[in-house]
Amino acid sequence: MELYILSGETSGGVCLNCRHNTAGRHCHYCKEGYYRDVSKPISHRKACKACDCHPVGSSGLTCNQTNGQCPCKDGVTGTTCNRCAKGYFQSRSTVAPCIKVFKTDKSKHDSKTDKCGKCPASRKRLNLKKYCKRDYAIQADIISRETVGDWVRFGIHVRHVFKAGPIKLRTGPQSLWISQAEVSCSCPKLRLKHSYLILGNNQEGKKYSGLHASRESTVIEWKDDWPWRMRRFQRRQRNGRCKMS
Repeated sequence: MELYILSGETSGGVCLNCRHNTAGRHCHYCKEGYYRDVSKPISHRKACKACDCHPVGSSGLTCNQTNGQCPCKDGVTGTTCNRCAKGYFQSRSTVAPCIKVFKTDKSKHDSKTDKCGKCPASRKRLNLKKYCKRDYAIQADIISRETVGDWVRFGIHVRHVFKAGPIKLRTGPQSLWISQAEVSCSCPKLRLKHSYLILGNNQEGKKYSGLHASRESTVIEWKDDWPWRMRRFQRRQRNGRCKMS
């Protein structure tokens, strides 16, 4: 203040109690949390606008005091960080609201499709005819998986035996063999720690002992109403319906 008085009240002073959300030695710019509206003089009461940063899209609530640009999270764009940038899609995460879209190699996908062919959708449907044509029908949990030569051995735990055919089949630990080629084509598709209803045929003369499955087998994720339907098939089999199907 002393310098201001000595200068004849023309310079050297510092403004106190800036109004209308301004700041600085001469109240000449907008304070933190506000940005400048250049269409109005700094002395105007609406010269400084409050930052309007999106609460999820922005990484902070303080914008650029000159242009109002908010600090955006990865993949987020816009002055207020309110939309995903090109090449990103919106997620439900508040930490990463926009996730990058990764392009799949269509040529690799097509080559796999050509090599594998389409896994028959009918293998996921269940009816009496399929039950009658299969040697065994079980409910099994997938416990483990290992590759043995050209085959994949799935360690399974058989929970229920609905049909066993000529072989001895009991509940408990068993091995289920599927060729590596069919596993790589996900036909059939088995996931660890999941339970399935499996209907297949015994493969005589195979190198490995145990149950075998293939793309011709019926493999369906387990549902609570399967036991009722399987018991109905068992009754029909006893009544000679399988010979008619």
